[in-house]
Amino acid sequence: MTAVVLFVSFFVLILLSVPIGVALGVSSLFALLFAGTMPLDFLAQNMVTSVDSFPIMAVPFFILAGEIMGKGGLSKRLFAVAESVVGNRTGGFAMATIITCLLFSAISGSGPATVAAIGGMMIPAMVQMGYDKRFTTALVAAAGALGVILPPSIPMIVYGVTAGASVGDLFIAGIIPGILVTISLMLYAYIYAKRKGYKGNGEPFSFKKFGAALWDAKWALLVPIIILGGIYSGYFTPTEAAAVAVIYGLIAGVVLYRELKIKDLYAILRNSALTTASILFIIGAATVFGTIMTIEHIPSQIANAMLSITENPILLILIITVLLLIVGCFMDTTAAIIIFTPLLLPVGMELGYDPIHFGMIIILNLAIGFITPPIGVNLFVASGISGVSIVSLSKAVLPFIGVILLTLFIVIFVPEISLFLLGSD
Repeated sequence: MTAVVLFVSFFVLILLSVPIGVALGVSSLFALLFAGTMPLDFLAQNMVTSVDSFPIMAVPFFILAGEIMGKGGLSKRLFAVAESVVGNRTGGFAMATIITCLLFSAISGSGPATVAAIGGMMIPAMVQMGYDKRFTTALVAAAGALGVILPPSIPMIVYGVTAGASVGDLFIAGIIPGILVTISLMLYAYIYAKRKGYKGNGEPFSFKKFGAALWDAKWALLVPIIILGGIYSGYFTPTEAAAVAVIYGLIAGVVLYRELKIKDLYAILRNSALTTASILFIIGAATVFGTIMTIEHIPSQIANAMLSITENPILLILIITVLLLIVGCFMDTTAAIIIFTPLLLPVGMELGYDPIHFGMIIILNLAIGFITPPIGVNLFVASGISGVSIVSLSKAVLPFIGVILLTLFIVIFVPEISLFLLGSD
C-alpha cells in the first residue's frame, strides 16, 4: 500500500501541473506518513546527502561553463568553422547549424543551453536566407538534443552516479552515437533542402577560408580537447574538468575573444544558480522517491514482472524503449534517470547489456523527450526564440524524432557503437 500511495499521489500531482521536483518530494512525504516506519527526518537527510556528492558537483560547473561560453562569442566562431565546410552545399546553412550544435554540445553538456546559444543566432539568420521558420526552429530544437548525448553530458553524470558507472566511460561511449545522430540529422536536412530548393552560399570550398575560421575558433575548439583529454590522461576527474572549463571559459570570453564583459557575469551567475538549484532539488527529491521504492522492493518486482512477460530479449528491450519514450514525454530527464535506472538496469543486465551501453540507451531515449510535448524543454526554448507556436513546432519536429529514433535502434542492436572506443564489447 505504501507503493500505491507513493505512485498515485505522484501522478495526481503531475496531472495537477505541480513542478516535478515538488511532486516527487510531496509524494515521498505522503508515503512516509502512510508507512509510519521511518521518521520524517529521513526526507530532509536523504535529499541533502544525495547532492552531497563529488561527481554531482560537476553539474553546476558545466552549467556555468555553458552559460559563460554561450555569452563569450564561442558559438558564432564555431558556426563559422561549420559554414566554411558545408555552407556551399544544398541545405548548407541547415547542416552548418547542426554541426555548430554538435560542437557547442561538446562544451555545454545541456540541450536547452545549446538551443538557446545556437538558436538565438541561427534561427533569425536562416529565416532571413529563405528557410521555412517552422523547419528551422524544429531543426535547432532537435539538434540541441545533442547536448545530452555528447560529452560532457549532464544526464550522463546523473546516470553514472545513480548506476555506479564510470562517468568518464560514459563520456567516451557517447561520442560515436552523438556523431551518428549528427550525420542522420544532416542527411535529413539535406534531403529536405533538396526538395525545397534551399541552396548554399554559392561560394566554392576554400582551404584558406576554412583555415581562417579554424584559427579564429581555436580557443573554442580547445574546450572539448581540454575536458576529455584531461579526464583520460588522468590529470583531472570529470568534476575537476568542469571547474577547469569554467576558468577556461572566463579566460576565452574576457581575455582572448574580449566579448564577455564583467557586467555580464551577474546575469550569467544568476541564470546558472537558478538552473543548478532546480536540477539539484529534483535530484534530491528523486533520490528520496527512489529510496522508498527500493525499501518497498519495487525495482526487483518490476524487473521480475518484465522478465515474466516474455523471454525474448528483443521484445523486452523494445518494451523498455517504449516505456522510456513515454516517460520522456512527461518527466524531467534528471528525475527519470534517478527513478528508472534502478528499475530497468537490472533487467538490462539480465538481458546481457553492459551498464555503459544500457546507459546510452536510456540517455538517447530521454534525449528524444527534449523535443516531445508536453514537457519538451528544447521545444519551449526554440519556440520562445522564433515565435512559432508549440503546437505547430510539435508537428514540424516529428521527422527529426523519427531520425533520432532510427539512430536509437541502431545503437540498441549494435553495442559496438557505444563500446568501441572503450575497447570492450
